Amino acid sequence: MLPEELGYSKELEEYRAENRLLDFDVGRIMAEHKERYYVKTIHREYEAEIIGNMRFTAKSRSDFPAVGDWVAISEYDEDKVLIHAILPRKTIIERQAAGKASEKQILATNVDMAFILQAVDRDFNVNRLERYLTICHNSNIQSVIILNKIDLIASEKLAEMTKMVKNRISGVLILAISNETREGFDQVYKLLKTGKTYCLLGSSGVGKSTFINTLSGSELMKTNTISNSAQRGRHVTSHRELIVLEGGGIIVDNPGMREVGVTDMSDGLENTFNAIYEYASSCKFFDCTHIHENDCAVLRAVEEGLISRASYENFLKLEREKEHYESTVAERRKKDRDFGKVVKEFKKKKSQLKPGKYTSE
Repeated sequence: MLPEELGYSKELEEYRAENRLLDFDVGRIMAEHKERYYVKTIHREYEAEIIGNMRFTAKSRSDFPAVGDWVAISEYDEDKVLIHAILPRKTIIERQAAGKASEKQILATNVDMAFILQAVDRDFNVNRLERYLTICHNSNIQSVIILNKIDLIASEKLAEMTKMVKNRISGVLILAISNETREGFDQVYKLLKTGKTYCLLGSSGVGKSTFINTLSGSELMKTNTISNSAQRGRHVTSHRELIVLEGGGIIVDNPGMREVGVTDMSDGLENTFNAIYEYASSCKFFDCTHIHENDCAVLRAVEEGLISRASYENFLKLEREKEHYESTVAERRKKDRDFGKVVKEFKKKKSQLKPGKYTSE
């Protein structure tokens, strides 16, 4: 295998030279299990852990390796390596960490294209598609919407669903496939390029694992069926994993996500809801909220049917989530600054104390 087949680039090589990292080998993070990592080089795979300095200097979760990262490594055992540094990330797909309002969670890095999968028989939801597109657009990652399991519905129903997506989402390729009949896979194969990385996004049960098995031509991933009682997907993929396809291309599989919280994603929202932003430029007030103001061009476009009301309402919901995240982060930073001032003042007063003043005789 050549480094380029794993996604390595001349920019990364130049960075290594400029930062004196050429004495280290390089590899790519294939999987992560509770801060234990699996790294793939052009020769073999290793179990890995980060050095202590990386752990103690990390300020947030984003300072730790993530699936898709290129890392500088050194071997210390037959099948084990230490991670010394993370090489610059070309792109990052991230969401709000589940249950943690002010933290981000990286889903994958160095991604070239995102495949957003939905199952047409049970999972179809345009609001969720717009949510996934927002986190992809925020990282300037090209996205493809893939409607899966089309063998389970009538062609008329598929045409109706496709029209619904196109009415609200523009400029994004939409593919319809079936893991069972292999219909539509010829269009997917055309997108796969050697050395390029593709990230799968979607809820549980949409067929991501079977999709990977079809692309690879082998049973790489364990698959499962939908719960008949709840019509909900079961988690088959329990961790993020990077898979190199023999025919070319690198796939990042993600566990099914029930929550896809947005963070500080102004660019992502603008690219996803570009029609709303275009009308917003004509609003009378610069700080228009597009909710109740007079002479609001967005509200007028919604009333006239120029903007989908469902898309408009979804936009407002995501905008509120973004503002909540930003305010929560600002509040946490203020608390950190205040705490820092308290510590600094304590150290100052302590240094001013005369030796023995408070010691018992």
